Amino acid sequence: MTTTSARAGGSEEQIGPALNGSAHRAQPLAQAAADGAVAGDVTIPGSPRPARRAAVWAAAARRTYRTARSRVPRHVRDLPRWLSNRWRRSLQLRVAATTVLASGVVVLILGVLLVNMITTGLLNAKRRAAYAETKNGLVVVQRQLSVVTDPNPESLRLSLKALTTTDLASRGANAGLFSIVMQAENSLPFTSGDVAATSIPTDLRAAVDRGNLVEAYSPIRFTSGRTGSGLIVGAPIAAPAGSFQLYYIFPLQDEVRTIALIRRTVLLIGTLLVLLLGAIAVLVTRQVVRPVRVAAQTAERLAAGRLEERMQVRGQDDLALLASAFNDMANSLQRQIRKLEEMSRLQRRFTSDVSHELRTPLTTVRMAADVLHASRDGFSPEVGRSAELLQDELDRFEGLLADLLEISRYDAQVAVLDAEVTDLRALMRGVVDATGAIASQQGSTIVIDLPDRPVLAEVDARRVVRILRNLLINAVEHGEGRPVEVRMLGDADAVAITVRDHGVGLRAGEAALVFDRFWRADPSRDRRTGGTGLGLSISLEDARLHGGWLHAWGRPGQGAQFRLTLPVRGGEVVVASPLPIEPPDARLARTRQRAQVGVDLVRGGG
Repeated sequence: MTTTSARAGGSEEQIGPALNGSAHRAQPLAQAAADGAVAGDVTIPGSPRPARRAAVWAAAARRTYRTARSRVPRHVRDLPRWLSNRWRRSLQLRVAATTVLASGVVVLILGVLLVNMITTGLLNAKRRAAYAETKNGLVVVQRQLSVVTDPNPESLRLSLKALTTTDLASRGANAGLFSIVMQAENSLPFTSGDVAATSIPTDLRAAVDRGNLVEAYSPIRFTSGRTGSGLIVGAPIAAPAGSFQLYYIFPLQDEVRTIALIRRTVLLIGTLLVLLLGAIAVLVTRQVVRPVRVAAQTAERLAAGRLEERMQVRGQDDLALLASAFNDMANSLQRQIRKLEEMSRLQRRFTSDVSHELRTPLTTVRMAADVLHASRDGFSPEVGRSAELLQDELDRFEGLLADLLEISRYDAQVAVLDAEVTDLRALMRGVVDATGAIASQQGSTIVIDLPDRPVLAEVDARRVVRILRNLLINAVEHGEGRPVEVRMLGDADAVAITVRDHGVGLRAGEAALVFDRFWRADPSRDRRTGGTGLGLSISLEDARLHGGWLHAWGRPGQGAQFRLTLPVRGGEVVVASPLPIEPPDARLARTRQRAQVGVDLVRGGG
């Protein structure tokens, strides 16, 4: 499937620019891409390459990626995951990294502005000095050339050479080192210094020819062959002997070195400043984070049952106030927990003692009640009916006493499983047969849906039967005489059993309350089946003892569904259930309701 998708995608990318709205070619292409029928080297119209080649390249790229990844050491591959976990868990790291990043951006911006300002200042100072030197040179040249009236080329050439190499080049200047190039019409230039005359740009010469005093930053070439940056200032000269061009070339090596030094200095100082700010952020954050970490560790130890753990209070600052408040909270929690533990211990002991103490008188009362119940035919109708009621209430009392004893075992954490491999279908059928009479009295029928094959699981059969009996009796009691549906489904890891009724259902929030002890959805209703109010609570404990789940779902007027999920193998914990908690009919009704709401909104908007 992956290869087919790659071929189809590659084909569309190849022919996309070539279609240009051609419907007769786009239709076969779309059909071929939709069908995925690329069995060999199929070239799609308009594509210069076969679709198979794209798939081959994609497969080769994946193999190359896997090969390269396998050659990377494991600790290097796990480094991004470790950094991600460290980033999420360490507040100190996040604060330090954020401080370094923010300060780095600020230092970078300030450094760039500072370097630009210094560079601009240096170049402007160089430019002003260069202009001043050029103007002084113009004065000297014009004064010297004004006395040259001999048109003899040789005499003029000697005068220009002496003027360039002696009078102008020997002058000191505030602009630093410079070279001079002086050129007359239709003659070779005269140069002083080690800068070649060819360094003058053509556009600068043209501007000077037009009679302008111009300047330009340009690369310059030295007579030794090296190159560099320079400032060139050119000016025209009009004299009786003809027109001349004077160029001052100022190398910028010193300025370039100065600017480079400034950049390195700013970079070094900025880096040290950012690292210093990061170290300060780490130290400052540690002073705040460390007490928080100590509080978290102390809270974990408190949660683990070490109620004597406390934080150390140092100083009188906010952190000391936090530690003091935490210790006060821990003291209060310790007192409350110990009080609750004592109350719970007394309650468990009372329940256990009362349950056991009631066993003896109940046995005696049961024996007398059995005698009366067996002889009820010889009594008057009123006495006979009283004997029957006494028998029924004793049965209910014995059931309540048995449930209290079972609850006391769970509270004392002494309940154990007697697990063995069992076919849950047989248990389900037995429970359905046993509760059939109760369902008939309520006018309900039990519909079961069991797999054809055995559903084997390592369970305590007695406890599972008790869970299923409680669920069925609860469904019959609240089913309003409607059918009760039982479904079972298993997979390799878990087995799920759902019991569905179509009675009054559950209101919002009641699905979590149904497992509370003695809780009833409607206290005003009569309990016709003689339940004790502990059945679902005991069933939940039985399911948890197996490592399974017991969930409830319900909607007002739509009934309720209980789902029991048990692991197939003993000792394992359920991670997923083969059956959903929401019934299929309820899910379908909800989908239809949403669709109808959408239709109503569309109609209302129209």
